[in-house]
Amino acid sequence: MRSIWKGSIGFGLVSIPVKLYSAVQTSSLDFDMLDSRDHARIRYQRVNENTHKEVPYDKIVKGYKLNDDYVIMEDHDFEDAAPEKSKVVEIESFVDIADVNPMFYETSYYTEPDNKNNKAYALLLKALQQSKKAGLARFVLRSTESLCIVHPVNNVLVITRIRFGQQIRGTEDLNIADNVEVSKKELDVGLALINQYAEDFDVSKFKDEYTDELLNIIKAKSKGKRATVKKLEPHKTTSDDLYEQLMSSLKNKKGA
Repeated sequence: MRSIWKGSIGFGLVSIPVKLYSAVQTSSLDFDMLDSRDHARIRYQRVNENTHKEVPYDKIVKGYKLNDDYVIMEDHDFEDAAPEKSKVVEIESFVDIADVNPMFYETSYYTEPDNKNNKAYALLLKALQQSKKAGLARFVLRSTESLCIVHPVNNVLVITRIRFGQQIRGTEDLNIADNVEVSKKELDVGLALINQYAEDFDVSKFKDEYTDELLNIIKAKSKGKRATVKKLEPHKTTSDDLYEQLMSSLKNKKGA
């Protein structure tokens, strides 16, 4: 792993120098765009809309359109917008991680202290583990201010970026009735069905099966063969009655 950010975690008057490493990686296959006529790769170029010529990367700048004209921005402008945040993950409060709606989660980063035996790092880690709290903080990454939570995962402090409140859309425009009646017996069976399928969360049991199947098809095609594709067997319902469907589901053993 390569560090993508270097700064510090601010914890009261304590400053913990850290590096950030991406904690996630994609499992999807990397496809190239090709010309169907000769299978040559399609190249995307950065072209000047006036001269129609390619622009070298070192000649590209960022600009914000204001009053029909562009204001050109430089790296220091982004740092000047929040100099105190550009290199610091400043913990502003501590919250129960269970109170953070999963809709707010974006992506996670591992943190590594500047030295293996950093005492302040170990202190914050253990304090969060025992209190079952998470630090709520803000920091600047790639010219964008992010809200995040600082939380322990095993023996590592993890920074997970979360969305700001204004980024979550409201539900007012959804066509959902709020007065649909559900009978007690339907609810009881629904709860029983949930309990039957309830188990401890273990993400290691799940795998990106679509990517594996797609890779099998690719390998078969490379040999001039056609891969055996599993056919989707639709579940047949014997009744349109919700209660009967729930009861039938309850009678079927999980995994059968």
